[in-house]
Amino acid sequence: MVQKINLQLNKRQVFLIGFLFITLLFTGCTSSIIDSNIGIANRRWTYRNHILAPFEIKDNTKAYNIYFKLRHTADYKYANIFILAHFKDGKKMVTRRYQYKLAKNDGEWLGSGSGNVFSYTLPMLTNYHFPHNGKFEIEIEQNMRDNPLLEVSDVGVLVDLAQ
Repeated sequence: MVQKINLQLNKRQVFLIGFLFITLLFTGCTSSIIDSNIGIANRRWTYRNHILAPFEIKDNTKAYNIYFKLRHTADYKYANIFILAHFKDGKKMVTRRYQYKLAKNDGEWLGSGSGNVFSYTLPMLTNYHFPHNGKFEIEIEQNMRDNPLLEVSDVGVLVDLAQ
């Protein structure tokens, strides 16, 4: 009887240690500083609806990649998108305009599709070194002629360690 109880305790301990190991393995492998997706209400992205992504850099000696994330429906009527990205470090702001191609010339979407929604992770800055440690913010606004820009479902920012 005592051996049976000890055997059950050992199985529980092995299971618990295995579960903790797998959890640490998956949580320890993420290199993302921020990975945001902000839903756009009614798929109508207006000029005033700026997407804010605050984050903190703890080691500015490392290189980082910064990506613009976009999801739109198949009814999005353009083959590209223009955005303005405002990079803020608390002291100054730098604004850059980006154009991204979203479809081939024949109209086939370049993003990965899931039903009627297409997703993109598009580079803004690669192997970028932040000027100092601390808090930063990236603000994204749409810069197309249409206001609102229809059929955009989500917008976000991904900042991760460069490999």
